[in-house]
Formats: sequence, structure tokens, C-alpha cells
Amino acid sequence: MARTIVGILRGGTSNEYNLSLKSGAVALSALPEERYETRDILIDKQGYWHLRGRPVPPARALAQVDVVIIALHGGVGEDGSVQRILDRMGIPYAGSRALPSGFALNKIRARTLFRNAGLLVPRGIAFTLEHKIPTGEMADAVFSKFGPPYVVKPPAEGASYGLRFAPTVLELADAIGDVLDEYGTALVEEYLIGEEVHAGVIENFRGEELYALPAAHVELPQGSRFFEAKHHEEALARHNVPSAFSRVEKEEIARVARAAHRALNLAHFSRADIILTRRGPYILEVNSLPGLYSGAALPPALESVGSSVTKFLEHAIDIARR
Repeated sequence: MARTIVGILRGGTSNEYNLSLKSGAVALSALPEERYETRDILIDKQGYWHLRGRPVPPARALAQVDVVIIALHGGVGEDGSVQRILDRMGIPYAGSRALPSGFALNKIRARTLFRNAGLLVPRGIAFTLEHKIPTGEMADAVFSKFGPPYVVKPPAEGASYGLRFAPTVLELADAIGDVLDEYGTALVEEYLIGEEVHAGVIENFRGEELYALPAAHVELPQGSRFFEAKHHEEALARHNVPSAFSRVEKEEIARVARAAHRALNLAHFSRADIILTRRGPYILEVNSLPGLYSGAALPPALESVGSSVTKFLEHAIDIARR
């Protein structure tokens, strides 16, 4: 029987380049050679495509590929750019379509869709460089709506890149200025007290239309307030699966993960980042392309239910081709 030719896209234009290389390497090694012929397709930091170490047009890199696994994180992998290329070429791929992918990456747009779906989101205000007011006035505007502490983040970065923490309104102006200077847009959210949770969902898995993987309780290194970029890069955080949450809490987390997936109209799979507070679970964001690298939440969640990255990828390939 002829092997399925699978293109593995990795690298990309975002700050998560190195994480994408790692996810792609996992995918390349996880697919059984007797069933799949894999092609390692690199997108460099400038957006150029490479096959076997040589720059080539996307059409050349994707020639004769049966299906694509997008192991990109952020940038062109999650803003819909790569998905549009694949759609134009008629090549099936695992994951969400272009527009929902872009909605998921844009935290400001995603917040609106989450609220419309009745989900709890942190209070927040966004600023851009078009707001011709000093950052001190921006900080005062936030303080008039809700109190500290604050988290300031770029709206279209993943893996916690660019996050700033402001314990009081006195530090908020500088935090807003730092993010505006680097990214052009700053989203200020209230800092929620609670437990950080990563919750994955998979479509048409194990007989369920939208299967919720067990919630992964994030255990941060001592002294860390929230998930930072270095935790991803250095695999410093632990994902405890199974968690010690109560049955009711686990059911609520699963409900929110499913609802967030549907609110963004995502496809095939996703992973929600949630803060479990005394008032219930708050949705922070959803990753349309969950990481597979060591230290990511998805692999241990799969293992906890007797599955694996290999089975997950084979399932993703199957639903992509169908």
C-alpha cells in the first residue's frame, strides 16, 4: 500500500520559531515510516519556504503532498496566511481554516467572541499607537474601570511573549508603553487570582463530536506569577494530569474549552488557556495549533487517557483528508 505523503510545516515568522522547530521534530519522528512519508518543510523567520535545505516556492515545497500538518506557532502559521496558501492549492491540512485561526490569534477579537458565547473573560482595555494620549492617561483610564494588579500583553503573540506585569497603577504606564513600542497594540487585563489550566479538545475523537482531554493543571516555578515565554522555551512549567480538581471543576473546565472552540468556529482540535477562580473558569485565549514539544500540555494530556502524539497525529490526518 502506498504511503501517505505528509508535509510537516515548521519554523515560521513569530517569536515561537524555536518552539515550532521542536513541535515539527516531534511530528516528524512520531509518524510511523511504514504508513507515512514525511517531508520537512521549513518556513524561515523572513517567511521564505525551504525544502531539503534549499529555498523553494510554496508550490514546489508542497508538490505531491497528500496532507499537511502545520506545526507552526503564531505568525503566518496561526494568522491564516499558510492556511490560505493551502486552500488555494487544494491541499488538505489538519487544523482550523484561515479566518477562525486569525480570530483565535487576535486576543482582542477572541475576547468579543468569548463574551458573546457567555464565557467569563478578564476585564480588559486595548490601546494602539493611534490613541494620541500619554501612557499615563491610558493607565488612568484603565484604573477608572478596574483596579490592579494588571497584565499587559500584545494581542497577537503566543507563548506569553511580550507580557508585562504591573502590580499597581504606578507601573502600568511604563508597561503599556513597553508593549506599544514593541508591538503597536497593548491589551491590558485584570490579573486574576486562581489556578492556571490548559485544556485540549479534539473533534470526532473516541466517539464524541468534541472530546475534551483531561484538564492539565499548570504548576509554575516558584516565584512565577503567570506562564512566561521562558517557561515554554526551557520547559520549566509542569502540566499535572490527572489534576486534583474536583469533578465539578473538571466538568466546568471541559465545558469552557468546548464552548471557546465553538465560539471561534475552530476545526479539528484546539487548546484553551483558562484561569480557574473562585467565581469559576475564565477563558484567556485559545491556541488553534497546540504545541507538541516537550513541556507542552497536549502530550501528557493524551498519555493520561491512554493515547499518544502518534495516535493524535494519525487522527488529525484522517479528519483532514475526510
